[in-house]
Amino acid sequence: MSTGASRDLPVWRQPDGKPVSCLEKIKVLNENIREIETLCADALEDGVLMGCDADQIKAALHALIEGLEPPHGDRK
Repeated sequence: MSTGASRDLPVWRQPDGKPVSCLEKIKVLNENIREIETLCADALEDGVLMGCDADQIKAALHALIEGLEPPHGDRK
């Protein structure tokens, strides 16, 4: 499914602010972002089709992201 959104992908950075230079790592990170975007768009569409408020669904997705913890603690 295409979300219709053509977002610029970020410049991936290390905790010290330097850009990630490994092309394979960048490729994986970009693929992850595209997959997450598709999943979020699908969840939004499903919710709206089931009669839910789009803003509430978006807020729930934002809360989910904000609640994520780094898997190995903060590496900064």
